[in-house]
Amino acid sequence: MRSWFDGSFPFPRSSSSLRFFALETYPTCRSRPKVYGRFRRYASRTGSLDVDVPLPVDARWASQGDAVCASLTRMANVDFAAARRTQRSCCGSFTRRAIAVVGLLVLGCSTSTDGSDGEVSATTSGDPVNSTFSGGIVPGVTGNPSGAIVNSTATSASSMGGPGGPASSSSNPLDTSPGTSVPAGTPTDPGILPVGGPGRSSAAGGGTGGPDATGAGGNGGGPTTQGAGGIGGLPMGSGGSTGPSDVGQVDAAAMVADMGFGTNIGNTLENTTEWETGWGQPLISEAFINGIASRGIKTVRVPVAWDTYANNGVIDAAKFDRVKQVVGWIEAAGMYPIVNIHWDGGWIFNESNENEFLLTADVKTKFASYWEQIATGFSDVGHKLILEGLNEEARFYANGDSNGTPDYAALNELNQLFVSTVRAQGGYNASRALLIVGFTTDIEKTCVDAFEVPDDPAGSGKLFLSLHYYTPYTFCGLDTVESWGSPATTWGTDQEKATLEGLFDKLGAFSKSRSIPVILGEFGVTPGENYVREPASRILWMESVARASFVRGIVPVLWDTGSEIKRTDGSFSAEFQTVMDDLD
Repeated sequence: MRSWFDGSFPFPRSSSSLRFFALETYPTCRSRPKVYGRFRRYASRTGSLDVDVPLPVDARWASQGDAVCASLTRMANVDFAAARRTQRSCCGSFTRRAIAVVGLLVLGCSTSTDGSDGEVSATTSGDPVNSTFSGGIVPGVTGNPSGAIVNSTATSASSMGGPGGPASSSSNPLDTSPGTSVPAGTPTDPGILPVGGPGRSSAAGGGTGGPDATGAGGNGGGPTTQGAGGIGGLPMGSGGSTGPSDVGQVDAAAMVADMGFGTNIGNTLENTTEWETGWGQPLISEAFINGIASRGIKTVRVPVAWDTYANNGVIDAAKFDRVKQVVGWIEAAGMYPIVNIHWDGGWIFNESNENEFLLTADVKTKFASYWEQIATGFSDVGHKLILEGLNEEARFYANGDSNGTPDYAALNELNQLFVSTVRAQGGYNASRALLIVGFTTDIEKTCVDAFEVPDDPAGSGKLFLSLHYYTPYTFCGLDTVESWGSPATTWGTDQEKATLEGLFDKLGAFSKSRSIPVILGEFGVTPGENYVREPASRILWMESVARASFVRGIVPVLWDTGSEIKRTDGSFSAEFQTVMDDLD
């Protein structure tokens, strides 16, 4: 293809086409000094530009792409919406930080809270890092949370204030009190320009100007967005623009219909024998994930054993990356992923030790530590991801007597610890939907006055309640004769149907009274080996549970370990396919 860079393609002839050129084709340049000259000659001839392009001429091209993009954006005079549409092509070869800075600087330059014109100009020698500035405003190049330092020789120059600082210490993410800026250091040297860090909530944050400059306050955006810093400089400095807040976007009740019918990837990432394959399952593949999505699954629960593979309480990085990869596939396929701490050896209720069924201080410390790590690792994953505090391990009893009184205070404390810990990790965690658990995930033991819904720093409407359903267990799971019962191979009498409806009526009423929607995180019936279940009964039971869920605003999530959904391509068993067809 012919290129404007080599002279075989004509100059753009209008400001709009020049903007397209600047944002879409500039990063492919390989003859930068030559291009720089042609740009300047064209700008001079047309009079359409008053800003030099700070073209890098050395290996810092990639690492300092943020400043290049910022200058190109200002030069092209594009608005924020246009920058968002084009920044990937503008910064495709740069770091993620460079991409973020384009949006931040465009906000700071094109719109200001005090209504002043945010346009800036500067002349440089061509190197955005170590340059001699003869006037104008020096851009805050990096703007990372720790406050980077940019070394330049400034002569009568001002600096652009960095993005707003982090939110105030208030636990309320809607707090509008000022945040604290994060300068890199005191500007005692004209060659050091401190840059404030980004705001993490909808609170105002102070951008920090450089020497001989006053950095105007940038306004923080929402928990996943950032407001741009104000433009520093005497005698004037404009206010930073406000980043859009997404705090109010999550509504758990409204998500229910879109979450549809779900399934678990059981006996896989939660196995405690050998990562993923220890209980006979194959590695999870993207083909499997796409296969279940194409067949109508909308939600995928991913049970995970974190502690088994941790090193002194630190989650193994490779294991975390694998879970995040699977979550990414689920999200990319348009489904809702749910990630929890699963059984994992039963450490949460001190299984098989002297403190069994007691919530101890060491468990609370460990639980909070894991959720700090998990939530931090997923802080950049969007609102479709739901985090679930634990599985069925809320087995706390007074004095550790499992035949005695359930300890709801312990369960309430652990649910609160989960919500508070995840919210504190920022990013999407500040407002994503969270899944708290009922007492042993049992309907009757959970739908009681003693069970409390946690206080949520993100406000109301962002929590789900997790319960499971395997009733009657003699039909759903038992495959050997025991002293307390024998396997049942059929289901569907009037009494059995009435029992199901009665339990779901109780759950639906409880959900409504507590204003918390329910995710039925597990339900299922074994095909049976010693006592094979009648196919018609299995189909009827699964359909009955799903229908009872749907009419009460509950999300049904099948427990499957490969018997209903094939782990290669996501195809369904004949019986489960009938269920899905009948529910359609």
